[in-house]
Amino acid sequence: MNVEIHDVKIEYPEGCNIILGQTHFIKTAEDLYEIIATTVPKARFGVAFTEASGPCLIRTEGNDEELVQGCVQALKAIGAGHVFCVLLRDAYPINVLNQIKNCPEVCRIYCATANPLQVIVASTLQGWGILGVIDGLPPKGVETDEDRQERRDLLRRIGYKC
Repeated sequence: MNVEIHDVKIEYPEGCNIILGQTHFIKTAEDLYEIIATTVPKARFGVAFTEASGPCLIRTEGNDEELVQGCVQALKAIGAGHVFCVLLRDAYPINVLNQIKNCPEVCRIYCATANPLQVIVASTLQGWGILGVIDGLPPKGVETDEDRQERRDLLRRIGYKC
Protein backbone atom coordinates (compact mmCIF):
# COMPACT_ATOMS: atom_id res chain seq x y z
CA MET A 1 0.00 0.00 0.00
CA ASN A 2 1.34 3.43 -0.92
CA VAL A 3 0.02 6.05 1.55
CA GLU A 4 1.53 9.44 2.27
CA ILE A 5 0.43 11.85 5.02
CA HIS A 6 0.37 15.60 4.35
CA ASP A 7 -0.43 18.66 6.42
CA VAL A 8 -2.25 21.41 4.56
CA LYS A 9 -2.34 24.88 6.09
CA ILE A 10 -5.68 26.53 5.37
CA GLU A 11 -5.69 30.28 4.81
CA TYR A 12 -8.96 32.18 5.03
CA PRO A 13 -9.98 35.84 5.38
CA GLU A 14 -9.50 37.59 8.72
CA GLY A 15 -12.66 37.92 10.78
CA CYS A 16 -14.21 34.74 9.38
CA ASN A 17 -15.07 31.34 10.77
CA ILE A 18 -14.62 28.18 8.76
CA ILE A 19 -16.59 24.96 8.83
CA LEU A 20 -15.12 21.89 7.12
CA GLY A 21 -17.00 18.65 6.70
CA GLN A 22 -17.57 15.53 4.66
CA THR A 23 -20.62 15.14 2.46
CA HIS A 24 -21.75 12.91 -0.36
CA PHE A 25 -24.14 14.47 -2.86
CA ILE A 26 -24.13 17.15 -5.57
CA LYS A 27 -26.94 19.17 -3.99
CA THR A 28 -24.84 19.90 -0.87
CA ALA A 29 -23.81 23.40 -2.01
CA GLU A 30 -27.42 24.48 -2.59
CA ASP A 31 -28.69 22.89 0.62
CA LEU A 32 -25.97 24.52 2.75
CA TYR A 33 -26.69 27.87 1.08
CA GLU A 34 -30.38 27.57 2.01
CA ILE A 35 -29.57 26.51 5.58
CA ILE A 36 -27.29 29.48 6.22
CA ALA A 37 -29.40 32.07 4.38
CA THR A 38 -32.58 31.10 6.24
CA THR A 39 -30.98 30.59 9.66
CA VAL A 40 -28.89 33.80 9.79
CA PRO A 41 -30.26 36.13 7.08
CA LYS A 42 -27.62 38.84 7.67
CA ALA A 43 -24.65 36.46 7.46
CA ARG A 44 -22.12 36.85 4.67
CA PHE A 45 -20.88 33.47 3.50
CA GLY A 46 -19.38 31.25 0.88
CA VAL A 47 -19.93 27.53 0.34
CA ALA A 48 -17.97 25.08 -1.78
CA PHE A 49 -18.19 21.31 -2.25
CA THR A 50 -15.84 18.92 -4.06
CA GLU A 51 -17.43 16.24 -6.19
CA ALA A 52 -15.75 12.83 -6.02
CA SER A 53 -17.14 11.35 -9.25
CA GLY A 54 -18.28 12.43 -12.70
CA PRO A 55 -16.70 15.76 -13.64
CA CYS A 56 -15.16 16.11 -10.11
CA LEU A 57 -15.83 19.86 -9.98
CA ILE A 58 -15.77 22.24 -7.06
CA ARG A 59 -19.39 23.39 -6.78
CA THR A 60 -20.04 26.80 -5.21
CA GLU A 61 -22.76 28.97 -3.72
CA GLY A 62 -22.81 32.00 -1.44
CA ASN A 63 -23.62 35.66 -1.10
CA ASP A 64 -20.04 36.98 -0.77
CA GLU A 65 -17.68 36.32 -3.67
CA GLU A 66 -14.53 36.77 -1.55
CA LEU A 67 -15.75 34.05 0.81
CA VAL A 68 -16.82 31.76 -2.04
CA GLN A 69 -13.33 32.07 -3.53
CA GLY A 70 -11.80 31.48 -0.08
CA CYS A 71 -13.71 28.20 0.10
CA VAL A 72 -12.52 27.23 -3.38
CA GLN A 73 -8.89 27.94 -2.45
CA ALA A 74 -9.19 25.89 0.75
CA LEU A 75 -10.69 22.93 -1.09
CA LYS A 76 -8.09 23.11 -3.86
CA ALA A 77 -5.36 22.99 -1.20
CA ILE A 78 -6.98 20.00 0.54
CA GLY A 79 -7.52 18.18 -2.77
CA ALA A 80 -10.00 15.60 -1.44
CA GLY A 81 -13.39 14.64 -2.82
CA HIS A 82 -16.71 14.90 -0.99
CA VAL A 83 -15.53 17.74 1.25
CA PHE A 84 -17.41 20.95 1.91
CA CYS A 85 -16.18 24.28 3.18
CA VAL A 86 -18.23 27.14 4.60
CA LEU A 87 -16.73 30.55 5.36
CA LEU A 88 -18.88 32.78 7.59
CA ARG A 89 -18.74 36.49 8.31
CA ASP A 90 -21.25 38.31 10.58
CA ALA A 91 -22.28 34.96 12.10
CA TYR A 92 -20.77 32.22 14.20
CA PRO A 93 -20.73 28.47 13.48
CA ILE A 94 -22.89 27.94 16.58
CA ASN A 95 -25.68 29.75 14.68
CA VAL A 96 -25.79 27.12 11.90
CA LEU A 97 -23.89 24.05 13.03
CA ASN A 98 -26.83 21.92 14.18
CA GLN A 99 -28.76 22.71 10.99
CA ILE A 100 -25.71 21.75 8.92
CA LYS A 101 -25.30 18.50 10.89
CA ASN A 102 -28.95 17.72 10.14
CA CYS A 103 -28.51 18.23 6.39
CA PRO A 104 -29.14 14.77 4.84
CA GLU A 105 -25.98 14.86 2.72
CA VAL A 106 -23.61 15.80 5.55
CA CYS A 107 -21.65 12.82 6.91
CA ARG A 108 -19.43 14.60 9.45
CA ILE A 109 -18.02 17.91 10.61
CA TYR A 110 -14.23 18.10 10.93
CA CYS A 111 -14.12 21.55 12.53
CA ALA A 112 -15.84 24.86 13.06
CA THR A 113 -13.27 27.47 14.01
CA ALA A 114 -11.71 30.90 13.63
CA ASN A 115 -8.31 29.54 14.72
CA PRO A 116 -5.24 28.75 12.65
CA LEU A 117 -6.10 25.53 10.83
CA GLN A 118 -4.19 22.62 9.33
CA VAL A 119 -5.90 19.70 7.63
CA ILE A 120 -4.17 16.33 7.82
CA VAL A 121 -4.74 14.41 4.59
CA ALA A 122 -3.64 11.04 3.29
CA SER A 123 -2.83 10.49 -0.34
CA THR A 124 -2.99 7.17 -2.18
CA LEU A 125 -2.90 6.23 -5.84
CA GLN A 126 -6.67 6.90 -5.94
CA GLY A 127 -6.63 10.38 -4.41
CA TRP A 128 -6.62 12.38 -1.19
CA GLY A 129 -8.80 12.11 1.91
CA ILE A 130 -9.03 14.02 5.20
CA LEU A 131 -7.81 12.18 8.28
CA GLY A 132 -8.40 15.03 10.72
CA VAL A 133 -7.59 18.62 11.56
CA ILE A 134 -5.25 20.60 13.79
CA ASP A 135 -7.48 23.38 15.15
CA GLY A 136 -5.63 26.21 16.87
CA LEU A 137 -2.74 25.98 19.30
CA PRO A 138 -1.91 23.67 22.25
CA PRO A 139 -3.03 24.56 25.81
CA LYS A 140 -0.79 26.95 27.75
CA GLY A 141 -2.29 26.38 31.21
CA VAL A 142 -5.51 26.25 33.21
CA GLU A 143 -7.80 29.25 33.51
CA THR A 144 -7.67 31.37 36.65
CA ASP A 145 -10.63 33.03 38.34
CA GLU A 146 -9.83 36.17 36.32
CA ASP A 147 -9.73 34.16 33.06
CA ARG A 148 -13.06 32.52 33.95
CA GLN A 149 -14.65 35.94 34.52
CA GLU A 150 -13.25 37.23 31.19
CA ARG A 151 -14.78 34.19 29.43
CA ARG A 152 -18.14 34.79 31.05
CA ASP A 153 -18.02 38.51 30.24
CA LEU A 154 -17.19 37.77 26.59
CA LEU A 155 -20.16 35.42 26.22
CA ARG A 156 -22.48 38.09 27.60
CA ARG A 157 -20.93 40.85 25.47
CA ILE A 158 -21.49 38.89 22.23
CA GLY A 159 -25.02 37.86 23.25
CA TYR A 160 -24.64 34.17 24.08
CA LYS A 161 -25.44 34.46 27.79
CA CYS A 162 -27.68 36.79 29.76
